[in-house]
Amino acid sequence: MDYRANQTNETLSREYRIGGITGLSRWNPRQYTWLIGTFVLLLSSCSISYKFNGANINYQTTHSISIADFPNNAAMVNPTLSNNLTEGIRDLYQRQTRLQVLRKGGDLELEGEITGYDISQGAIGSDSYATESKLTITVMVHFTNNIYPEESFDKAFSAYQTFDSSRLLTDVQDELCAIIIKEIAENIYNDTVAKW
Repeated sequence: MDYRANQTNETLSREYRIGGITGLSRWNPRQYTWLIGTFVLLLSSCSISYKFNGANINYQTTHSISIADFPNNAAMVNPTLSNNLTEGIRDLYQRQTRLQVLRKGGDLELEGEITGYDISQGAIGSDSYATESKLTITVMVHFTNNIYPEESFDKAFSAYQTFDSSRLLTDVQDELCAIIIKEIAENIYNDTVAKW
């Protein structure tokens, strides 16, 4: 057997093993540059923006959201609830998206009202008295997507927090309302722009 032929076969075999794919080691730098350029172009042409916070918004078509004031139409009224809820929702969209937040006329429109602010008894102790009370807030939301109308909806959002029955509501309502507002705002956000 010829020594030179054996050496050539061994060199080719080594090239294929190093390349991993048959013939890959024969690509020249221009071909690699073209492949990488094509890959970068494909990635940059995607129009939907996915963020780590869960927003799924096409910023090429959707630029703004209008969030109207949420009036408090519940039977039991907390005087600061309407403003705190409205501002909590606006703040969430400003922090989590690149949408311009308006009072009216947005590509997305969010409006609604507080329909429930209720206290109920929770757990009952061995002496037949309530040991826990529950504060529940309910908000009716009307969402209009002017870009994709099929995504519009009307929906009630509700959340609650419990507290010790020995405490007065006036002592705990600010703290409880802040937690409930945050939960309701996040649920509204998830249903309007996250949609996972």
